Amino acid sequence: MPYVEWRGSKCRVRWKTGKLLPNGKPEYDSRSGFTDEDEAYNYGLDRESDIRNDRYISRRDGAILMRDYCRTWPDTLDVGHLRDKAIRSMIRLYIVPRWGETAVGDIKPSAYRAWKKQLKALPNVGEKYGEEILTVFSMLMDDAVDDELRSSSPVPKGKRQRRGRYKKKPRERKREMRIEDVHQLALNAATFWSLDGFVFVWTMATTGMRPAELYALRRVYSHPHWPASDPLDDLEEEDREERHAEDLERYGTELMPAIRVQWQHQREKGELKLFPPKYESRRTLVVPPFLAELLELLLSSHDSEYVFRSIAGGLLANANFSYHYWRPIADGRPASEEFERTRLGQRQLVVPRRPLPEIPETVYKGKRLYLLRHGHKEWIDESGGTHSRIAIESRMGHEVAGVEGLYSNVTREMEKRIMDSLQSRWLQFVTDSGVRLWEPSPISLPPALLDWLKLQVKTAKDAS
Repeated sequence: MPYVEWRGSKCRVRWKTGKLLPNGKPEYDSRSGFTDEDEAYNYGLDRESDIRNDRYISRRDGAILMRDYCRTWPDTLDVGHLRDKAIRSMIRLYIVPRWGETAVGDIKPSAYRAWKKQLKALPNVGEKYGEEILTVFSMLMDDAVDDELRSSSPVPKGKRQRRGRYKKKPRERKREMRIEDVHQLALNAATFWSLDGFVFVWTMATTGMRPAELYALRRVYSHPHWPASDPLDDLEEEDREERHAEDLERYGTELMPAIRVQWQHQREKGELKLFPPKYESRRTLVVPPFLAELLELLLSSHDSEYVFRSIAGGLLANANFSYHYWRPIADGRPASEEFERTRLGQRQLVVPRRPLPEIPETVYKGKRLYLLRHGHKEWIDESGGTHSRIAIESRMGHEVAGVEGLYSNVTREMEKRIMDSLQSRWLQFVTDSGVRLWEPSPISLPPALLDWLKLQVKTAKDAS
């Protein structure tokens, strides 16, 4: 039973926690500050009830400061290196500055709601990033409950989470991905980045590969060399031998041309490394014949290990691609001009090392590179229900949940229909363009690419 003792004008209640101290004596917990003895006694009875029903949190345990708990908590997570880095950054920049000096057990739901409102009002925290910070905080509080530092989380769940006025989540406005717009992007890329750029744009638009997967695409995983050249170097892929044997029967120059998405480039502690694709979505992507021809053309023009090289011939992943490559290609840029500089005390007129003509802007001005991946799914969806959902989602690197995903499988015929629909779209574009495909280019294209485009036009005319 609890007992009450007076100390000056206030009284304190003490109760047994049900645990023993190292010396074998019972452990007590207490709370002071009461002015009414009955109120203090009833409070002690409630705590003893919590102990009997296994819902009691010791005030000593709950007194651990958030900054101390946050110091060790990230080490308990089993996440990828990029996610780990992001979580530690959110804790350091937003969670510890607000809650660091607060005891884990003292965070109240009302204080959390106020912080949530303040956090989303910060100018440097967008809607999506703010939700990610709150998700990390919710995980922290859930684990604090599991560690018996709190009786419950201050973060509302379920219907309580939707408390407050309704606010529709903003969605990015997209426009239909038209093949003529993609072709202009490819021509701009050829101007800014040569043949690599032209093939890069068409590869992303017709495979839906993520940018980091394209950066890491190696010759041995690309048509026309794969699957015969597959190095089977992914030791985490346990069934790679069996998978490779099936690939040899299903894909190849005389069967279905394809690319194998096995790796992506990411940085870990500043060092560029190969990692499995996002969500470990290793997959095979059949490519339309016109892209297969472009890949052959590109790979015959260089002997690099990687399919797509940077402008200087190095690793594409080392470049700030979105800024230095995508923005000039999508937004356009003025022609290069001579500029003045002072060298050894003399004023000089200098010609840029890579003089470029004016590159026209496209409908993707100000838009993200990732929209090419979104547009690829649009193209597949447009095929009038020809393609199964499992084939589409597998191609995008997604898993289909539930029974549908468990029982379904991507067959050769499904892949062939995707390949044929993409090829038909290209041939229809060539036939309907009404102009020579190289005319919108700001430069005279590389001879091999120009000859290929002329052959595409001629073939389309002969077929019609």
